[in-house]
Amino acid sequence: MKRTRFTDEQIIGILAEHEAGAKCADLCRKHGMSEGTFYNWKAKFGGMTVSEVKRLKALEDENARLKKLLAEQMLDMAAMKELLAKKW
Repeated sequence: MKRTRFTDEQIIGILAEHEAGAKCADLCRKHGMSEGTFYNWKAKFGGMTVSEVKRLKALEDENARLKKLLAEQMLDMAAMKELLAKKW
């Protein structure tokens, strides 16, 4: 997964600057990012605080871990069913 140059706090700060009245093009030039990146951040983090973003990241990590566990469990179950289906 690609790492970002900006921390969550910086992203929230940039979005707060925009909400305070700064223009998108000026912010993008100032921070060295594309407008597409800015609008992706706005769609994902718009209206959030730093603590909410940290909670979102924690929930996403937990969700990924649980999905991995579920996939491994389903794989084990399929292997057991296949083994039991064979004639001895």
